[in-house]
Amino acid sequence: AEAAAAPGGGGCSPAGGGSVPVLFCFSVFARPSSVPHGAGYELLIQKFLSLYGDQIDMHRKFVVQLFAEEWSQYIDLPKGFLVSERCKVRLVPLQIQMTTLGNLTPSSTVFFCCDMQERFRPAIKYFGDIISVGQRLLQGARLLGIPVIVTEQYPKGLGSTVQEIDLTGAKLVLPKTKFSMVLPEVEAALAEIPGVRSVVLFGVETHVCIQQTALELIGRGLEVHIVADATSSRSMMDRMFALERLARTGIIVTTSEAILLQLVADKEHPKFKEIQNLIKASAPESGLLSKV
Repeated sequence: AEAAAAPGGGGCSPAGGGSVPVLFCFSVFARPSSVPHGAGYELLIQKFLSLYGDQIDMHRKFVVQLFAEEWSQYIDLPKGFLVSERCKVRLVPLQIQMTTLGNLTPSSTVFFCCDMQERFRPAIKYFGDIISVGQRLLQGARLLGIPVIVTEQYPKGLGSTVQEIDLTGAKLVLPKTKFSMVLPEVEAALAEIPGVRSVVLFGVETHVCIQQTALELIGRGLEVHIVADATSSRSMMDRMFALERLARTGIIVTTSEAILLQLVADKEHPKFKEIQNLIKASAPESGLLSKV
């Protein structure tokens, strides 16, 4: 990986010698470690590689950033920066890769089920269809041992996940008020799953919670697959333009059958017959079809 430091001054306040605690952040992960007092850019890069080497795409360019209390946000690592006190740094891709292969394997995939709640039933277009497909996806996840993370938007007012959706075995079922599913608890759950690279995302609404979740995830370096036949909105116009926008950012818009067959990959897979039984009946060909 190539990385760049921004010009300009800055850094930590002077401190004593010895080692200095540093929090190293990459994608959704944050791992505490330490470096020698006075460590600079090269040592920070070496530490990132030792902590996250198996997850860093060596063909991409990255920038190292330092969390600046003065601005309450990350800034590009100042030129000549030397570690002199406890601080937090992160490694960020300079640009999103627009060409993604979209390969899926069960061991590196997580399913996100977003806000499939009772109060949305009368408002969301083709809600019955996406419930049916969502249930199929969750059955597939259980068969293949894929972790499932579920959120419910303000369940006190909007109700729980619909009864047709079986949440047995879900890794996390979490209430939220934020539109995006990327909450601290979700980030912590992702950090517990070794080697996660891809998120399969479905639910409602496409142009709000699905869109905001997808953009946050891809910004953290994860590959996102949105299941078009398990995702809807109150307005088909909102849904259509959200999917178009997301596809342009490198997010993969696909279907439930494509996802499940890609995850088994081979007729000889031990779970192929069970997955085949799930998809024997085609997904509903609803009005969602012409509005992707």
